[in-house]
Amino acid sequence: MGKMSCPGVSALLLPLLHLALGYLTVTIEPLPPVVVGDSVTLKCNFKTDGRMREIVWYRVTDGGTIRQKIFTFDAMFSTNYSHMENYRKREDLLYQSTVRLPEVRISDNGPYECHVGIYDRATREKVVLASDNVFLNVMSPPTSIAVIAAESPAPFSRYQAQNFTLVCIVSGGKPAPQVYFKRDGELIEVVPMLEPPAAAAGLLANRATKGLLSRDLDDTKMQKSLLLLDTERGLGSFTENPYRARSGDPGPVSSPVTEAIPETVVSLEFPRWVHSTDPAYFFHQMHLPMSDGTVEVRAMLTWTLNPQVDNEALFSCEVKHPALSMSMQSEVTLAAPRGPKISMTPTRARVGDTVRIAVHGFQNEVFPEPLFTWTRVGGRLLDGSSEHDGKELVLERVPAELNGSMYRCTAQNPLGSTDTHTRLIVFENPNIPRGAEDSNGSVPAVGDYGLVLVLLLTVILELT
Repeated sequence: MGKMSCPGVSALLLPLLHLALGYLTVTIEPLPPVVVGDSVTLKCNFKTDGRMREIVWYRVTDGGTIRQKIFTFDAMFSTNYSHMENYRKREDLLYQSTVRLPEVRISDNGPYECHVGIYDRATREKVVLASDNVFLNVMSPPTSIAVIAAESPAPFSRYQAQNFTLVCIVSGGKPAPQVYFKRDGELIEVVPMLEPPAAAAGLLANRATKGLLSRDLDDTKMQKSLLLLDTERGLGSFTENPYRARSGDPGPVSSPVTEAIPETVVSLEFPRWVHSTDPAYFFHQMHLPMSDGTVEVRAMLTWTLNPQVDNEALFSCEVKHPALSMSMQSEVTLAAPRGPKISMTPTRARVGDTVRIAVHGFQNEVFPEPLFTWTRVGGRLLDGSSEHDGKELVLERVPAELNGSMYRCTAQNPLGSTDTHTRLIVFENPNIPRGAEDSNGSVPAVGDYGLVLVLLLTVILELT
């Protein structure tokens, strides 16, 4: 005879087994993203018909390998249920355990777990466990934004189109913010690039070269333009080729004996091929993770610069982020240097003094930072060099021969260049007799006069 099945018996045993073991369900309420500084409440709901044993909250770190205990409730040693709410529904108990995190930080970002244990109905030596987890996403708004030029300082190029790159640096954001550029308030349509601007430079150079070949690239026109410029200004073509002295003849630069001090001249002559009707803007973005959990974003905008069109253009970098109620921005105005303000100290230089000639600002706000080059009209600088780079020119222990010498300062950036001149007037120094200069024309230091005086006294004593 075959075995007889008794489904009614199984149906009766399930409730008995349920009564023996009890049941437990645990759920954590989901959390929306929060912002640094907010207070967060973690809520763990659990339902059971058994007797509670314990509640433990964990913060999970290192990819789940480490659990840090942040709250514990042990029913054996505590009768305080103030952190929980319970509602009796028939024979079941519904509990809610809450943990409050005040002023959360980025380091609080990550998963949290709620573990609940109840006693087994059959024996108090066994505990039934259940758990659930939730991920706390802590956002941080960007803390700083700045726009800089990728290559600064850089020289001005009148007869060769060059690429220009603006870099927008946004720091302190989590997650990475959305960055975009505007020109004169209008959103710029960009061509995304997977490679950084170094690779785009070749692409833009090829594009610029094609434009030159199809337009007015003519050596005769360029030479004629240079000739006209030199005739109008009555000066050498230093601004056109600021590095001429570095690669040319190392000997003294020929120049008229006297030269009138011209007014500041801003170079604004450009060949027609430089004009660009609609330049292509290339965009590249990099995300750099920081040690504090934030992301630094570097967005780069590269295009072929047109000094006639781009001078005085307003470029802005704007940022959108879910932790910001409104976008943040930083803006710069591209501008060529105009009217350098030059000062000389001391104002009344005497033979043997150290003279400092420096640039202290311009008549306008200049961006990007200009490149400064100093030269002496009609000769070399005091140290024998043909030119000096920097905002300040230092002439140590000036001799009388420099009286009336003229110095040219060229300030330039990719938008344009300007020359300004100043003349050095050297007065006699009553402490230094005439003809005390050495064979090179330099003046001995004050300490050297003491040594000469001692030697003279020694010779006089020996003669007597």
